[in-house]
Amino acid sequence: MVGILGGSGLYDIDGVQIIEEREVRTPYGEPSDRFVIADYKGKKAVFLPRHGKGHKFPPHLINYRANLWGFRKLGVKKILSVSAVGGINPLLRAGDFVIADQFIDFTKVRPVTFYEGAYTIVDEDDPNDDLVKEYLSNDRVVHIDVTEPFCPVMRDLLKKVLSETGERFHGKGTYAATEGPRLETSAEIQALSRLGADIVGMTLVPEIVLARELSMHFASLNVITNLAAGISGERLTSDEVIQMMKEKNNIIREIVLRFIEDLPEKFDCSCEDVLKGAAI
Repeated sequence: MVGILGGSGLYDIDGVQIIEEREVRTPYGEPSDRFVIADYKGKKAVFLPRHGKGHKFPPHLINYRANLWGFRKLGVKKILSVSAVGGINPLLRAGDFVIADQFIDFTKVRPVTFYEGAYTIVDEDDPNDDLVKEYLSNDRVVHIDVTEPFCPVMRDLLKKVLSETGERFHGKGTYAATEGPRLETSAEIQALSRLGADIVGMTLVPEIVLARELSMHFASLNVITNLAAGISGERLTSDEVIQMMKEKNNIIREIVLRFIEDLPEKFDCSCEDVLKGAAI
């Protein structure tokens, strides 16, 4: 079963059967919204709008831990994140898709881990029996490896799906995660460019980190809605972001559905081994 993190309405399409909408309680507070459990051609998927329906939570106030823990409680081990981003690399154009393969973290005030040693929060209702539960129950401090943060199997499948759609896409890219909710200055974008960032957004971190801490497979599909500050020479607005996502909405749905349909049950990767040897 795969979890889809993105805008509301991704599941509102012919061929997708809504099974139920479920509220999930977590020890970290309330997730952004109810989880929508659906079936598509015999494959189950769980959808969650990260900002909540109606976009009510700004990026720095999203309850990322509750969102990821909710997926865990529902039995989800694979996450596809769909995001709107700004383009930094001059090779990128508005409307392009980018499959992230690295990230740089410039967030500041967000809870970034489940493993907080003596301050760890334990979910007494956790239905799983694994290293996550063992480490949390024993207040372990954990340092996960993020050398290659994204699942290679899921990234390869995204490349295949995007190739079949004919959409212009880039098979790799470094995502710079900023705090928000303000947009970046042109000087910040220049600095990020020098550091090797290709795209910039406000939600990937700590999503990817928390998913990896739960031994989940994670892939990040990004839509370039505009060029970042100082590149286009024009004032940036939320209107252009909303407009581009509307224009791309149907193709995003198609990509997500093809991804769900073609996702294999078993993966040949090491994502689920990330906690081995990571605890102190």
